[in-house]
Amino acid sequence: MPLVTLIGEKLAKKDNEFIYLGPNNECRNCKLKTVCFNLKPGRRYRITNVRNKRHNCNIHEGTVAVVEVQEQPIVTTINKKIPEGAKAKIEKNKCNSIGCIHYEICNVELQRDKSYIVNKIYEDIKCPLGYDLRKAELKEEI
Repeated sequence: MPLVTLIGEKLAKKDNEFIYLGPNNECRNCKLKTVCFNLKPGRRYRITNVRNKRHNCNIHEGTVAVVEVQEQPIVTTINKKIPEGAKAKIEKNKCNSIGCIHYEICNVELQRDKSYIVNKIYEDIKCPLGYDLRKAELKEEI
């Protein structure tokens, strides 16, 4: 069964990706908020299908489209000591270097006390702050 949500019609294109930022307080009285709020904050989603149905929305310009989405793998940086296949609580390093080319993947939102499984290891990351990092794909432990 596909995961269904609403997104601004200008963004509603197949294969577009977005990061769900979480509930918006201005939506608290909207009858469709449960459809918008059914995603995980901080996670990346890819639109797999755009349905023909549109709804009015006070937040987005114009209308919102009904879309089917697929949650994308969590790709972030981890300590080099954590091996592929390991189950670990990922400690994120403090980094405010917004100009760094790795800033986006180093600052992926993870739940603090949740364990993740290291699904795949990618390349080592040369961190300008000296952290021993590598790029990895994580999966939430269920």
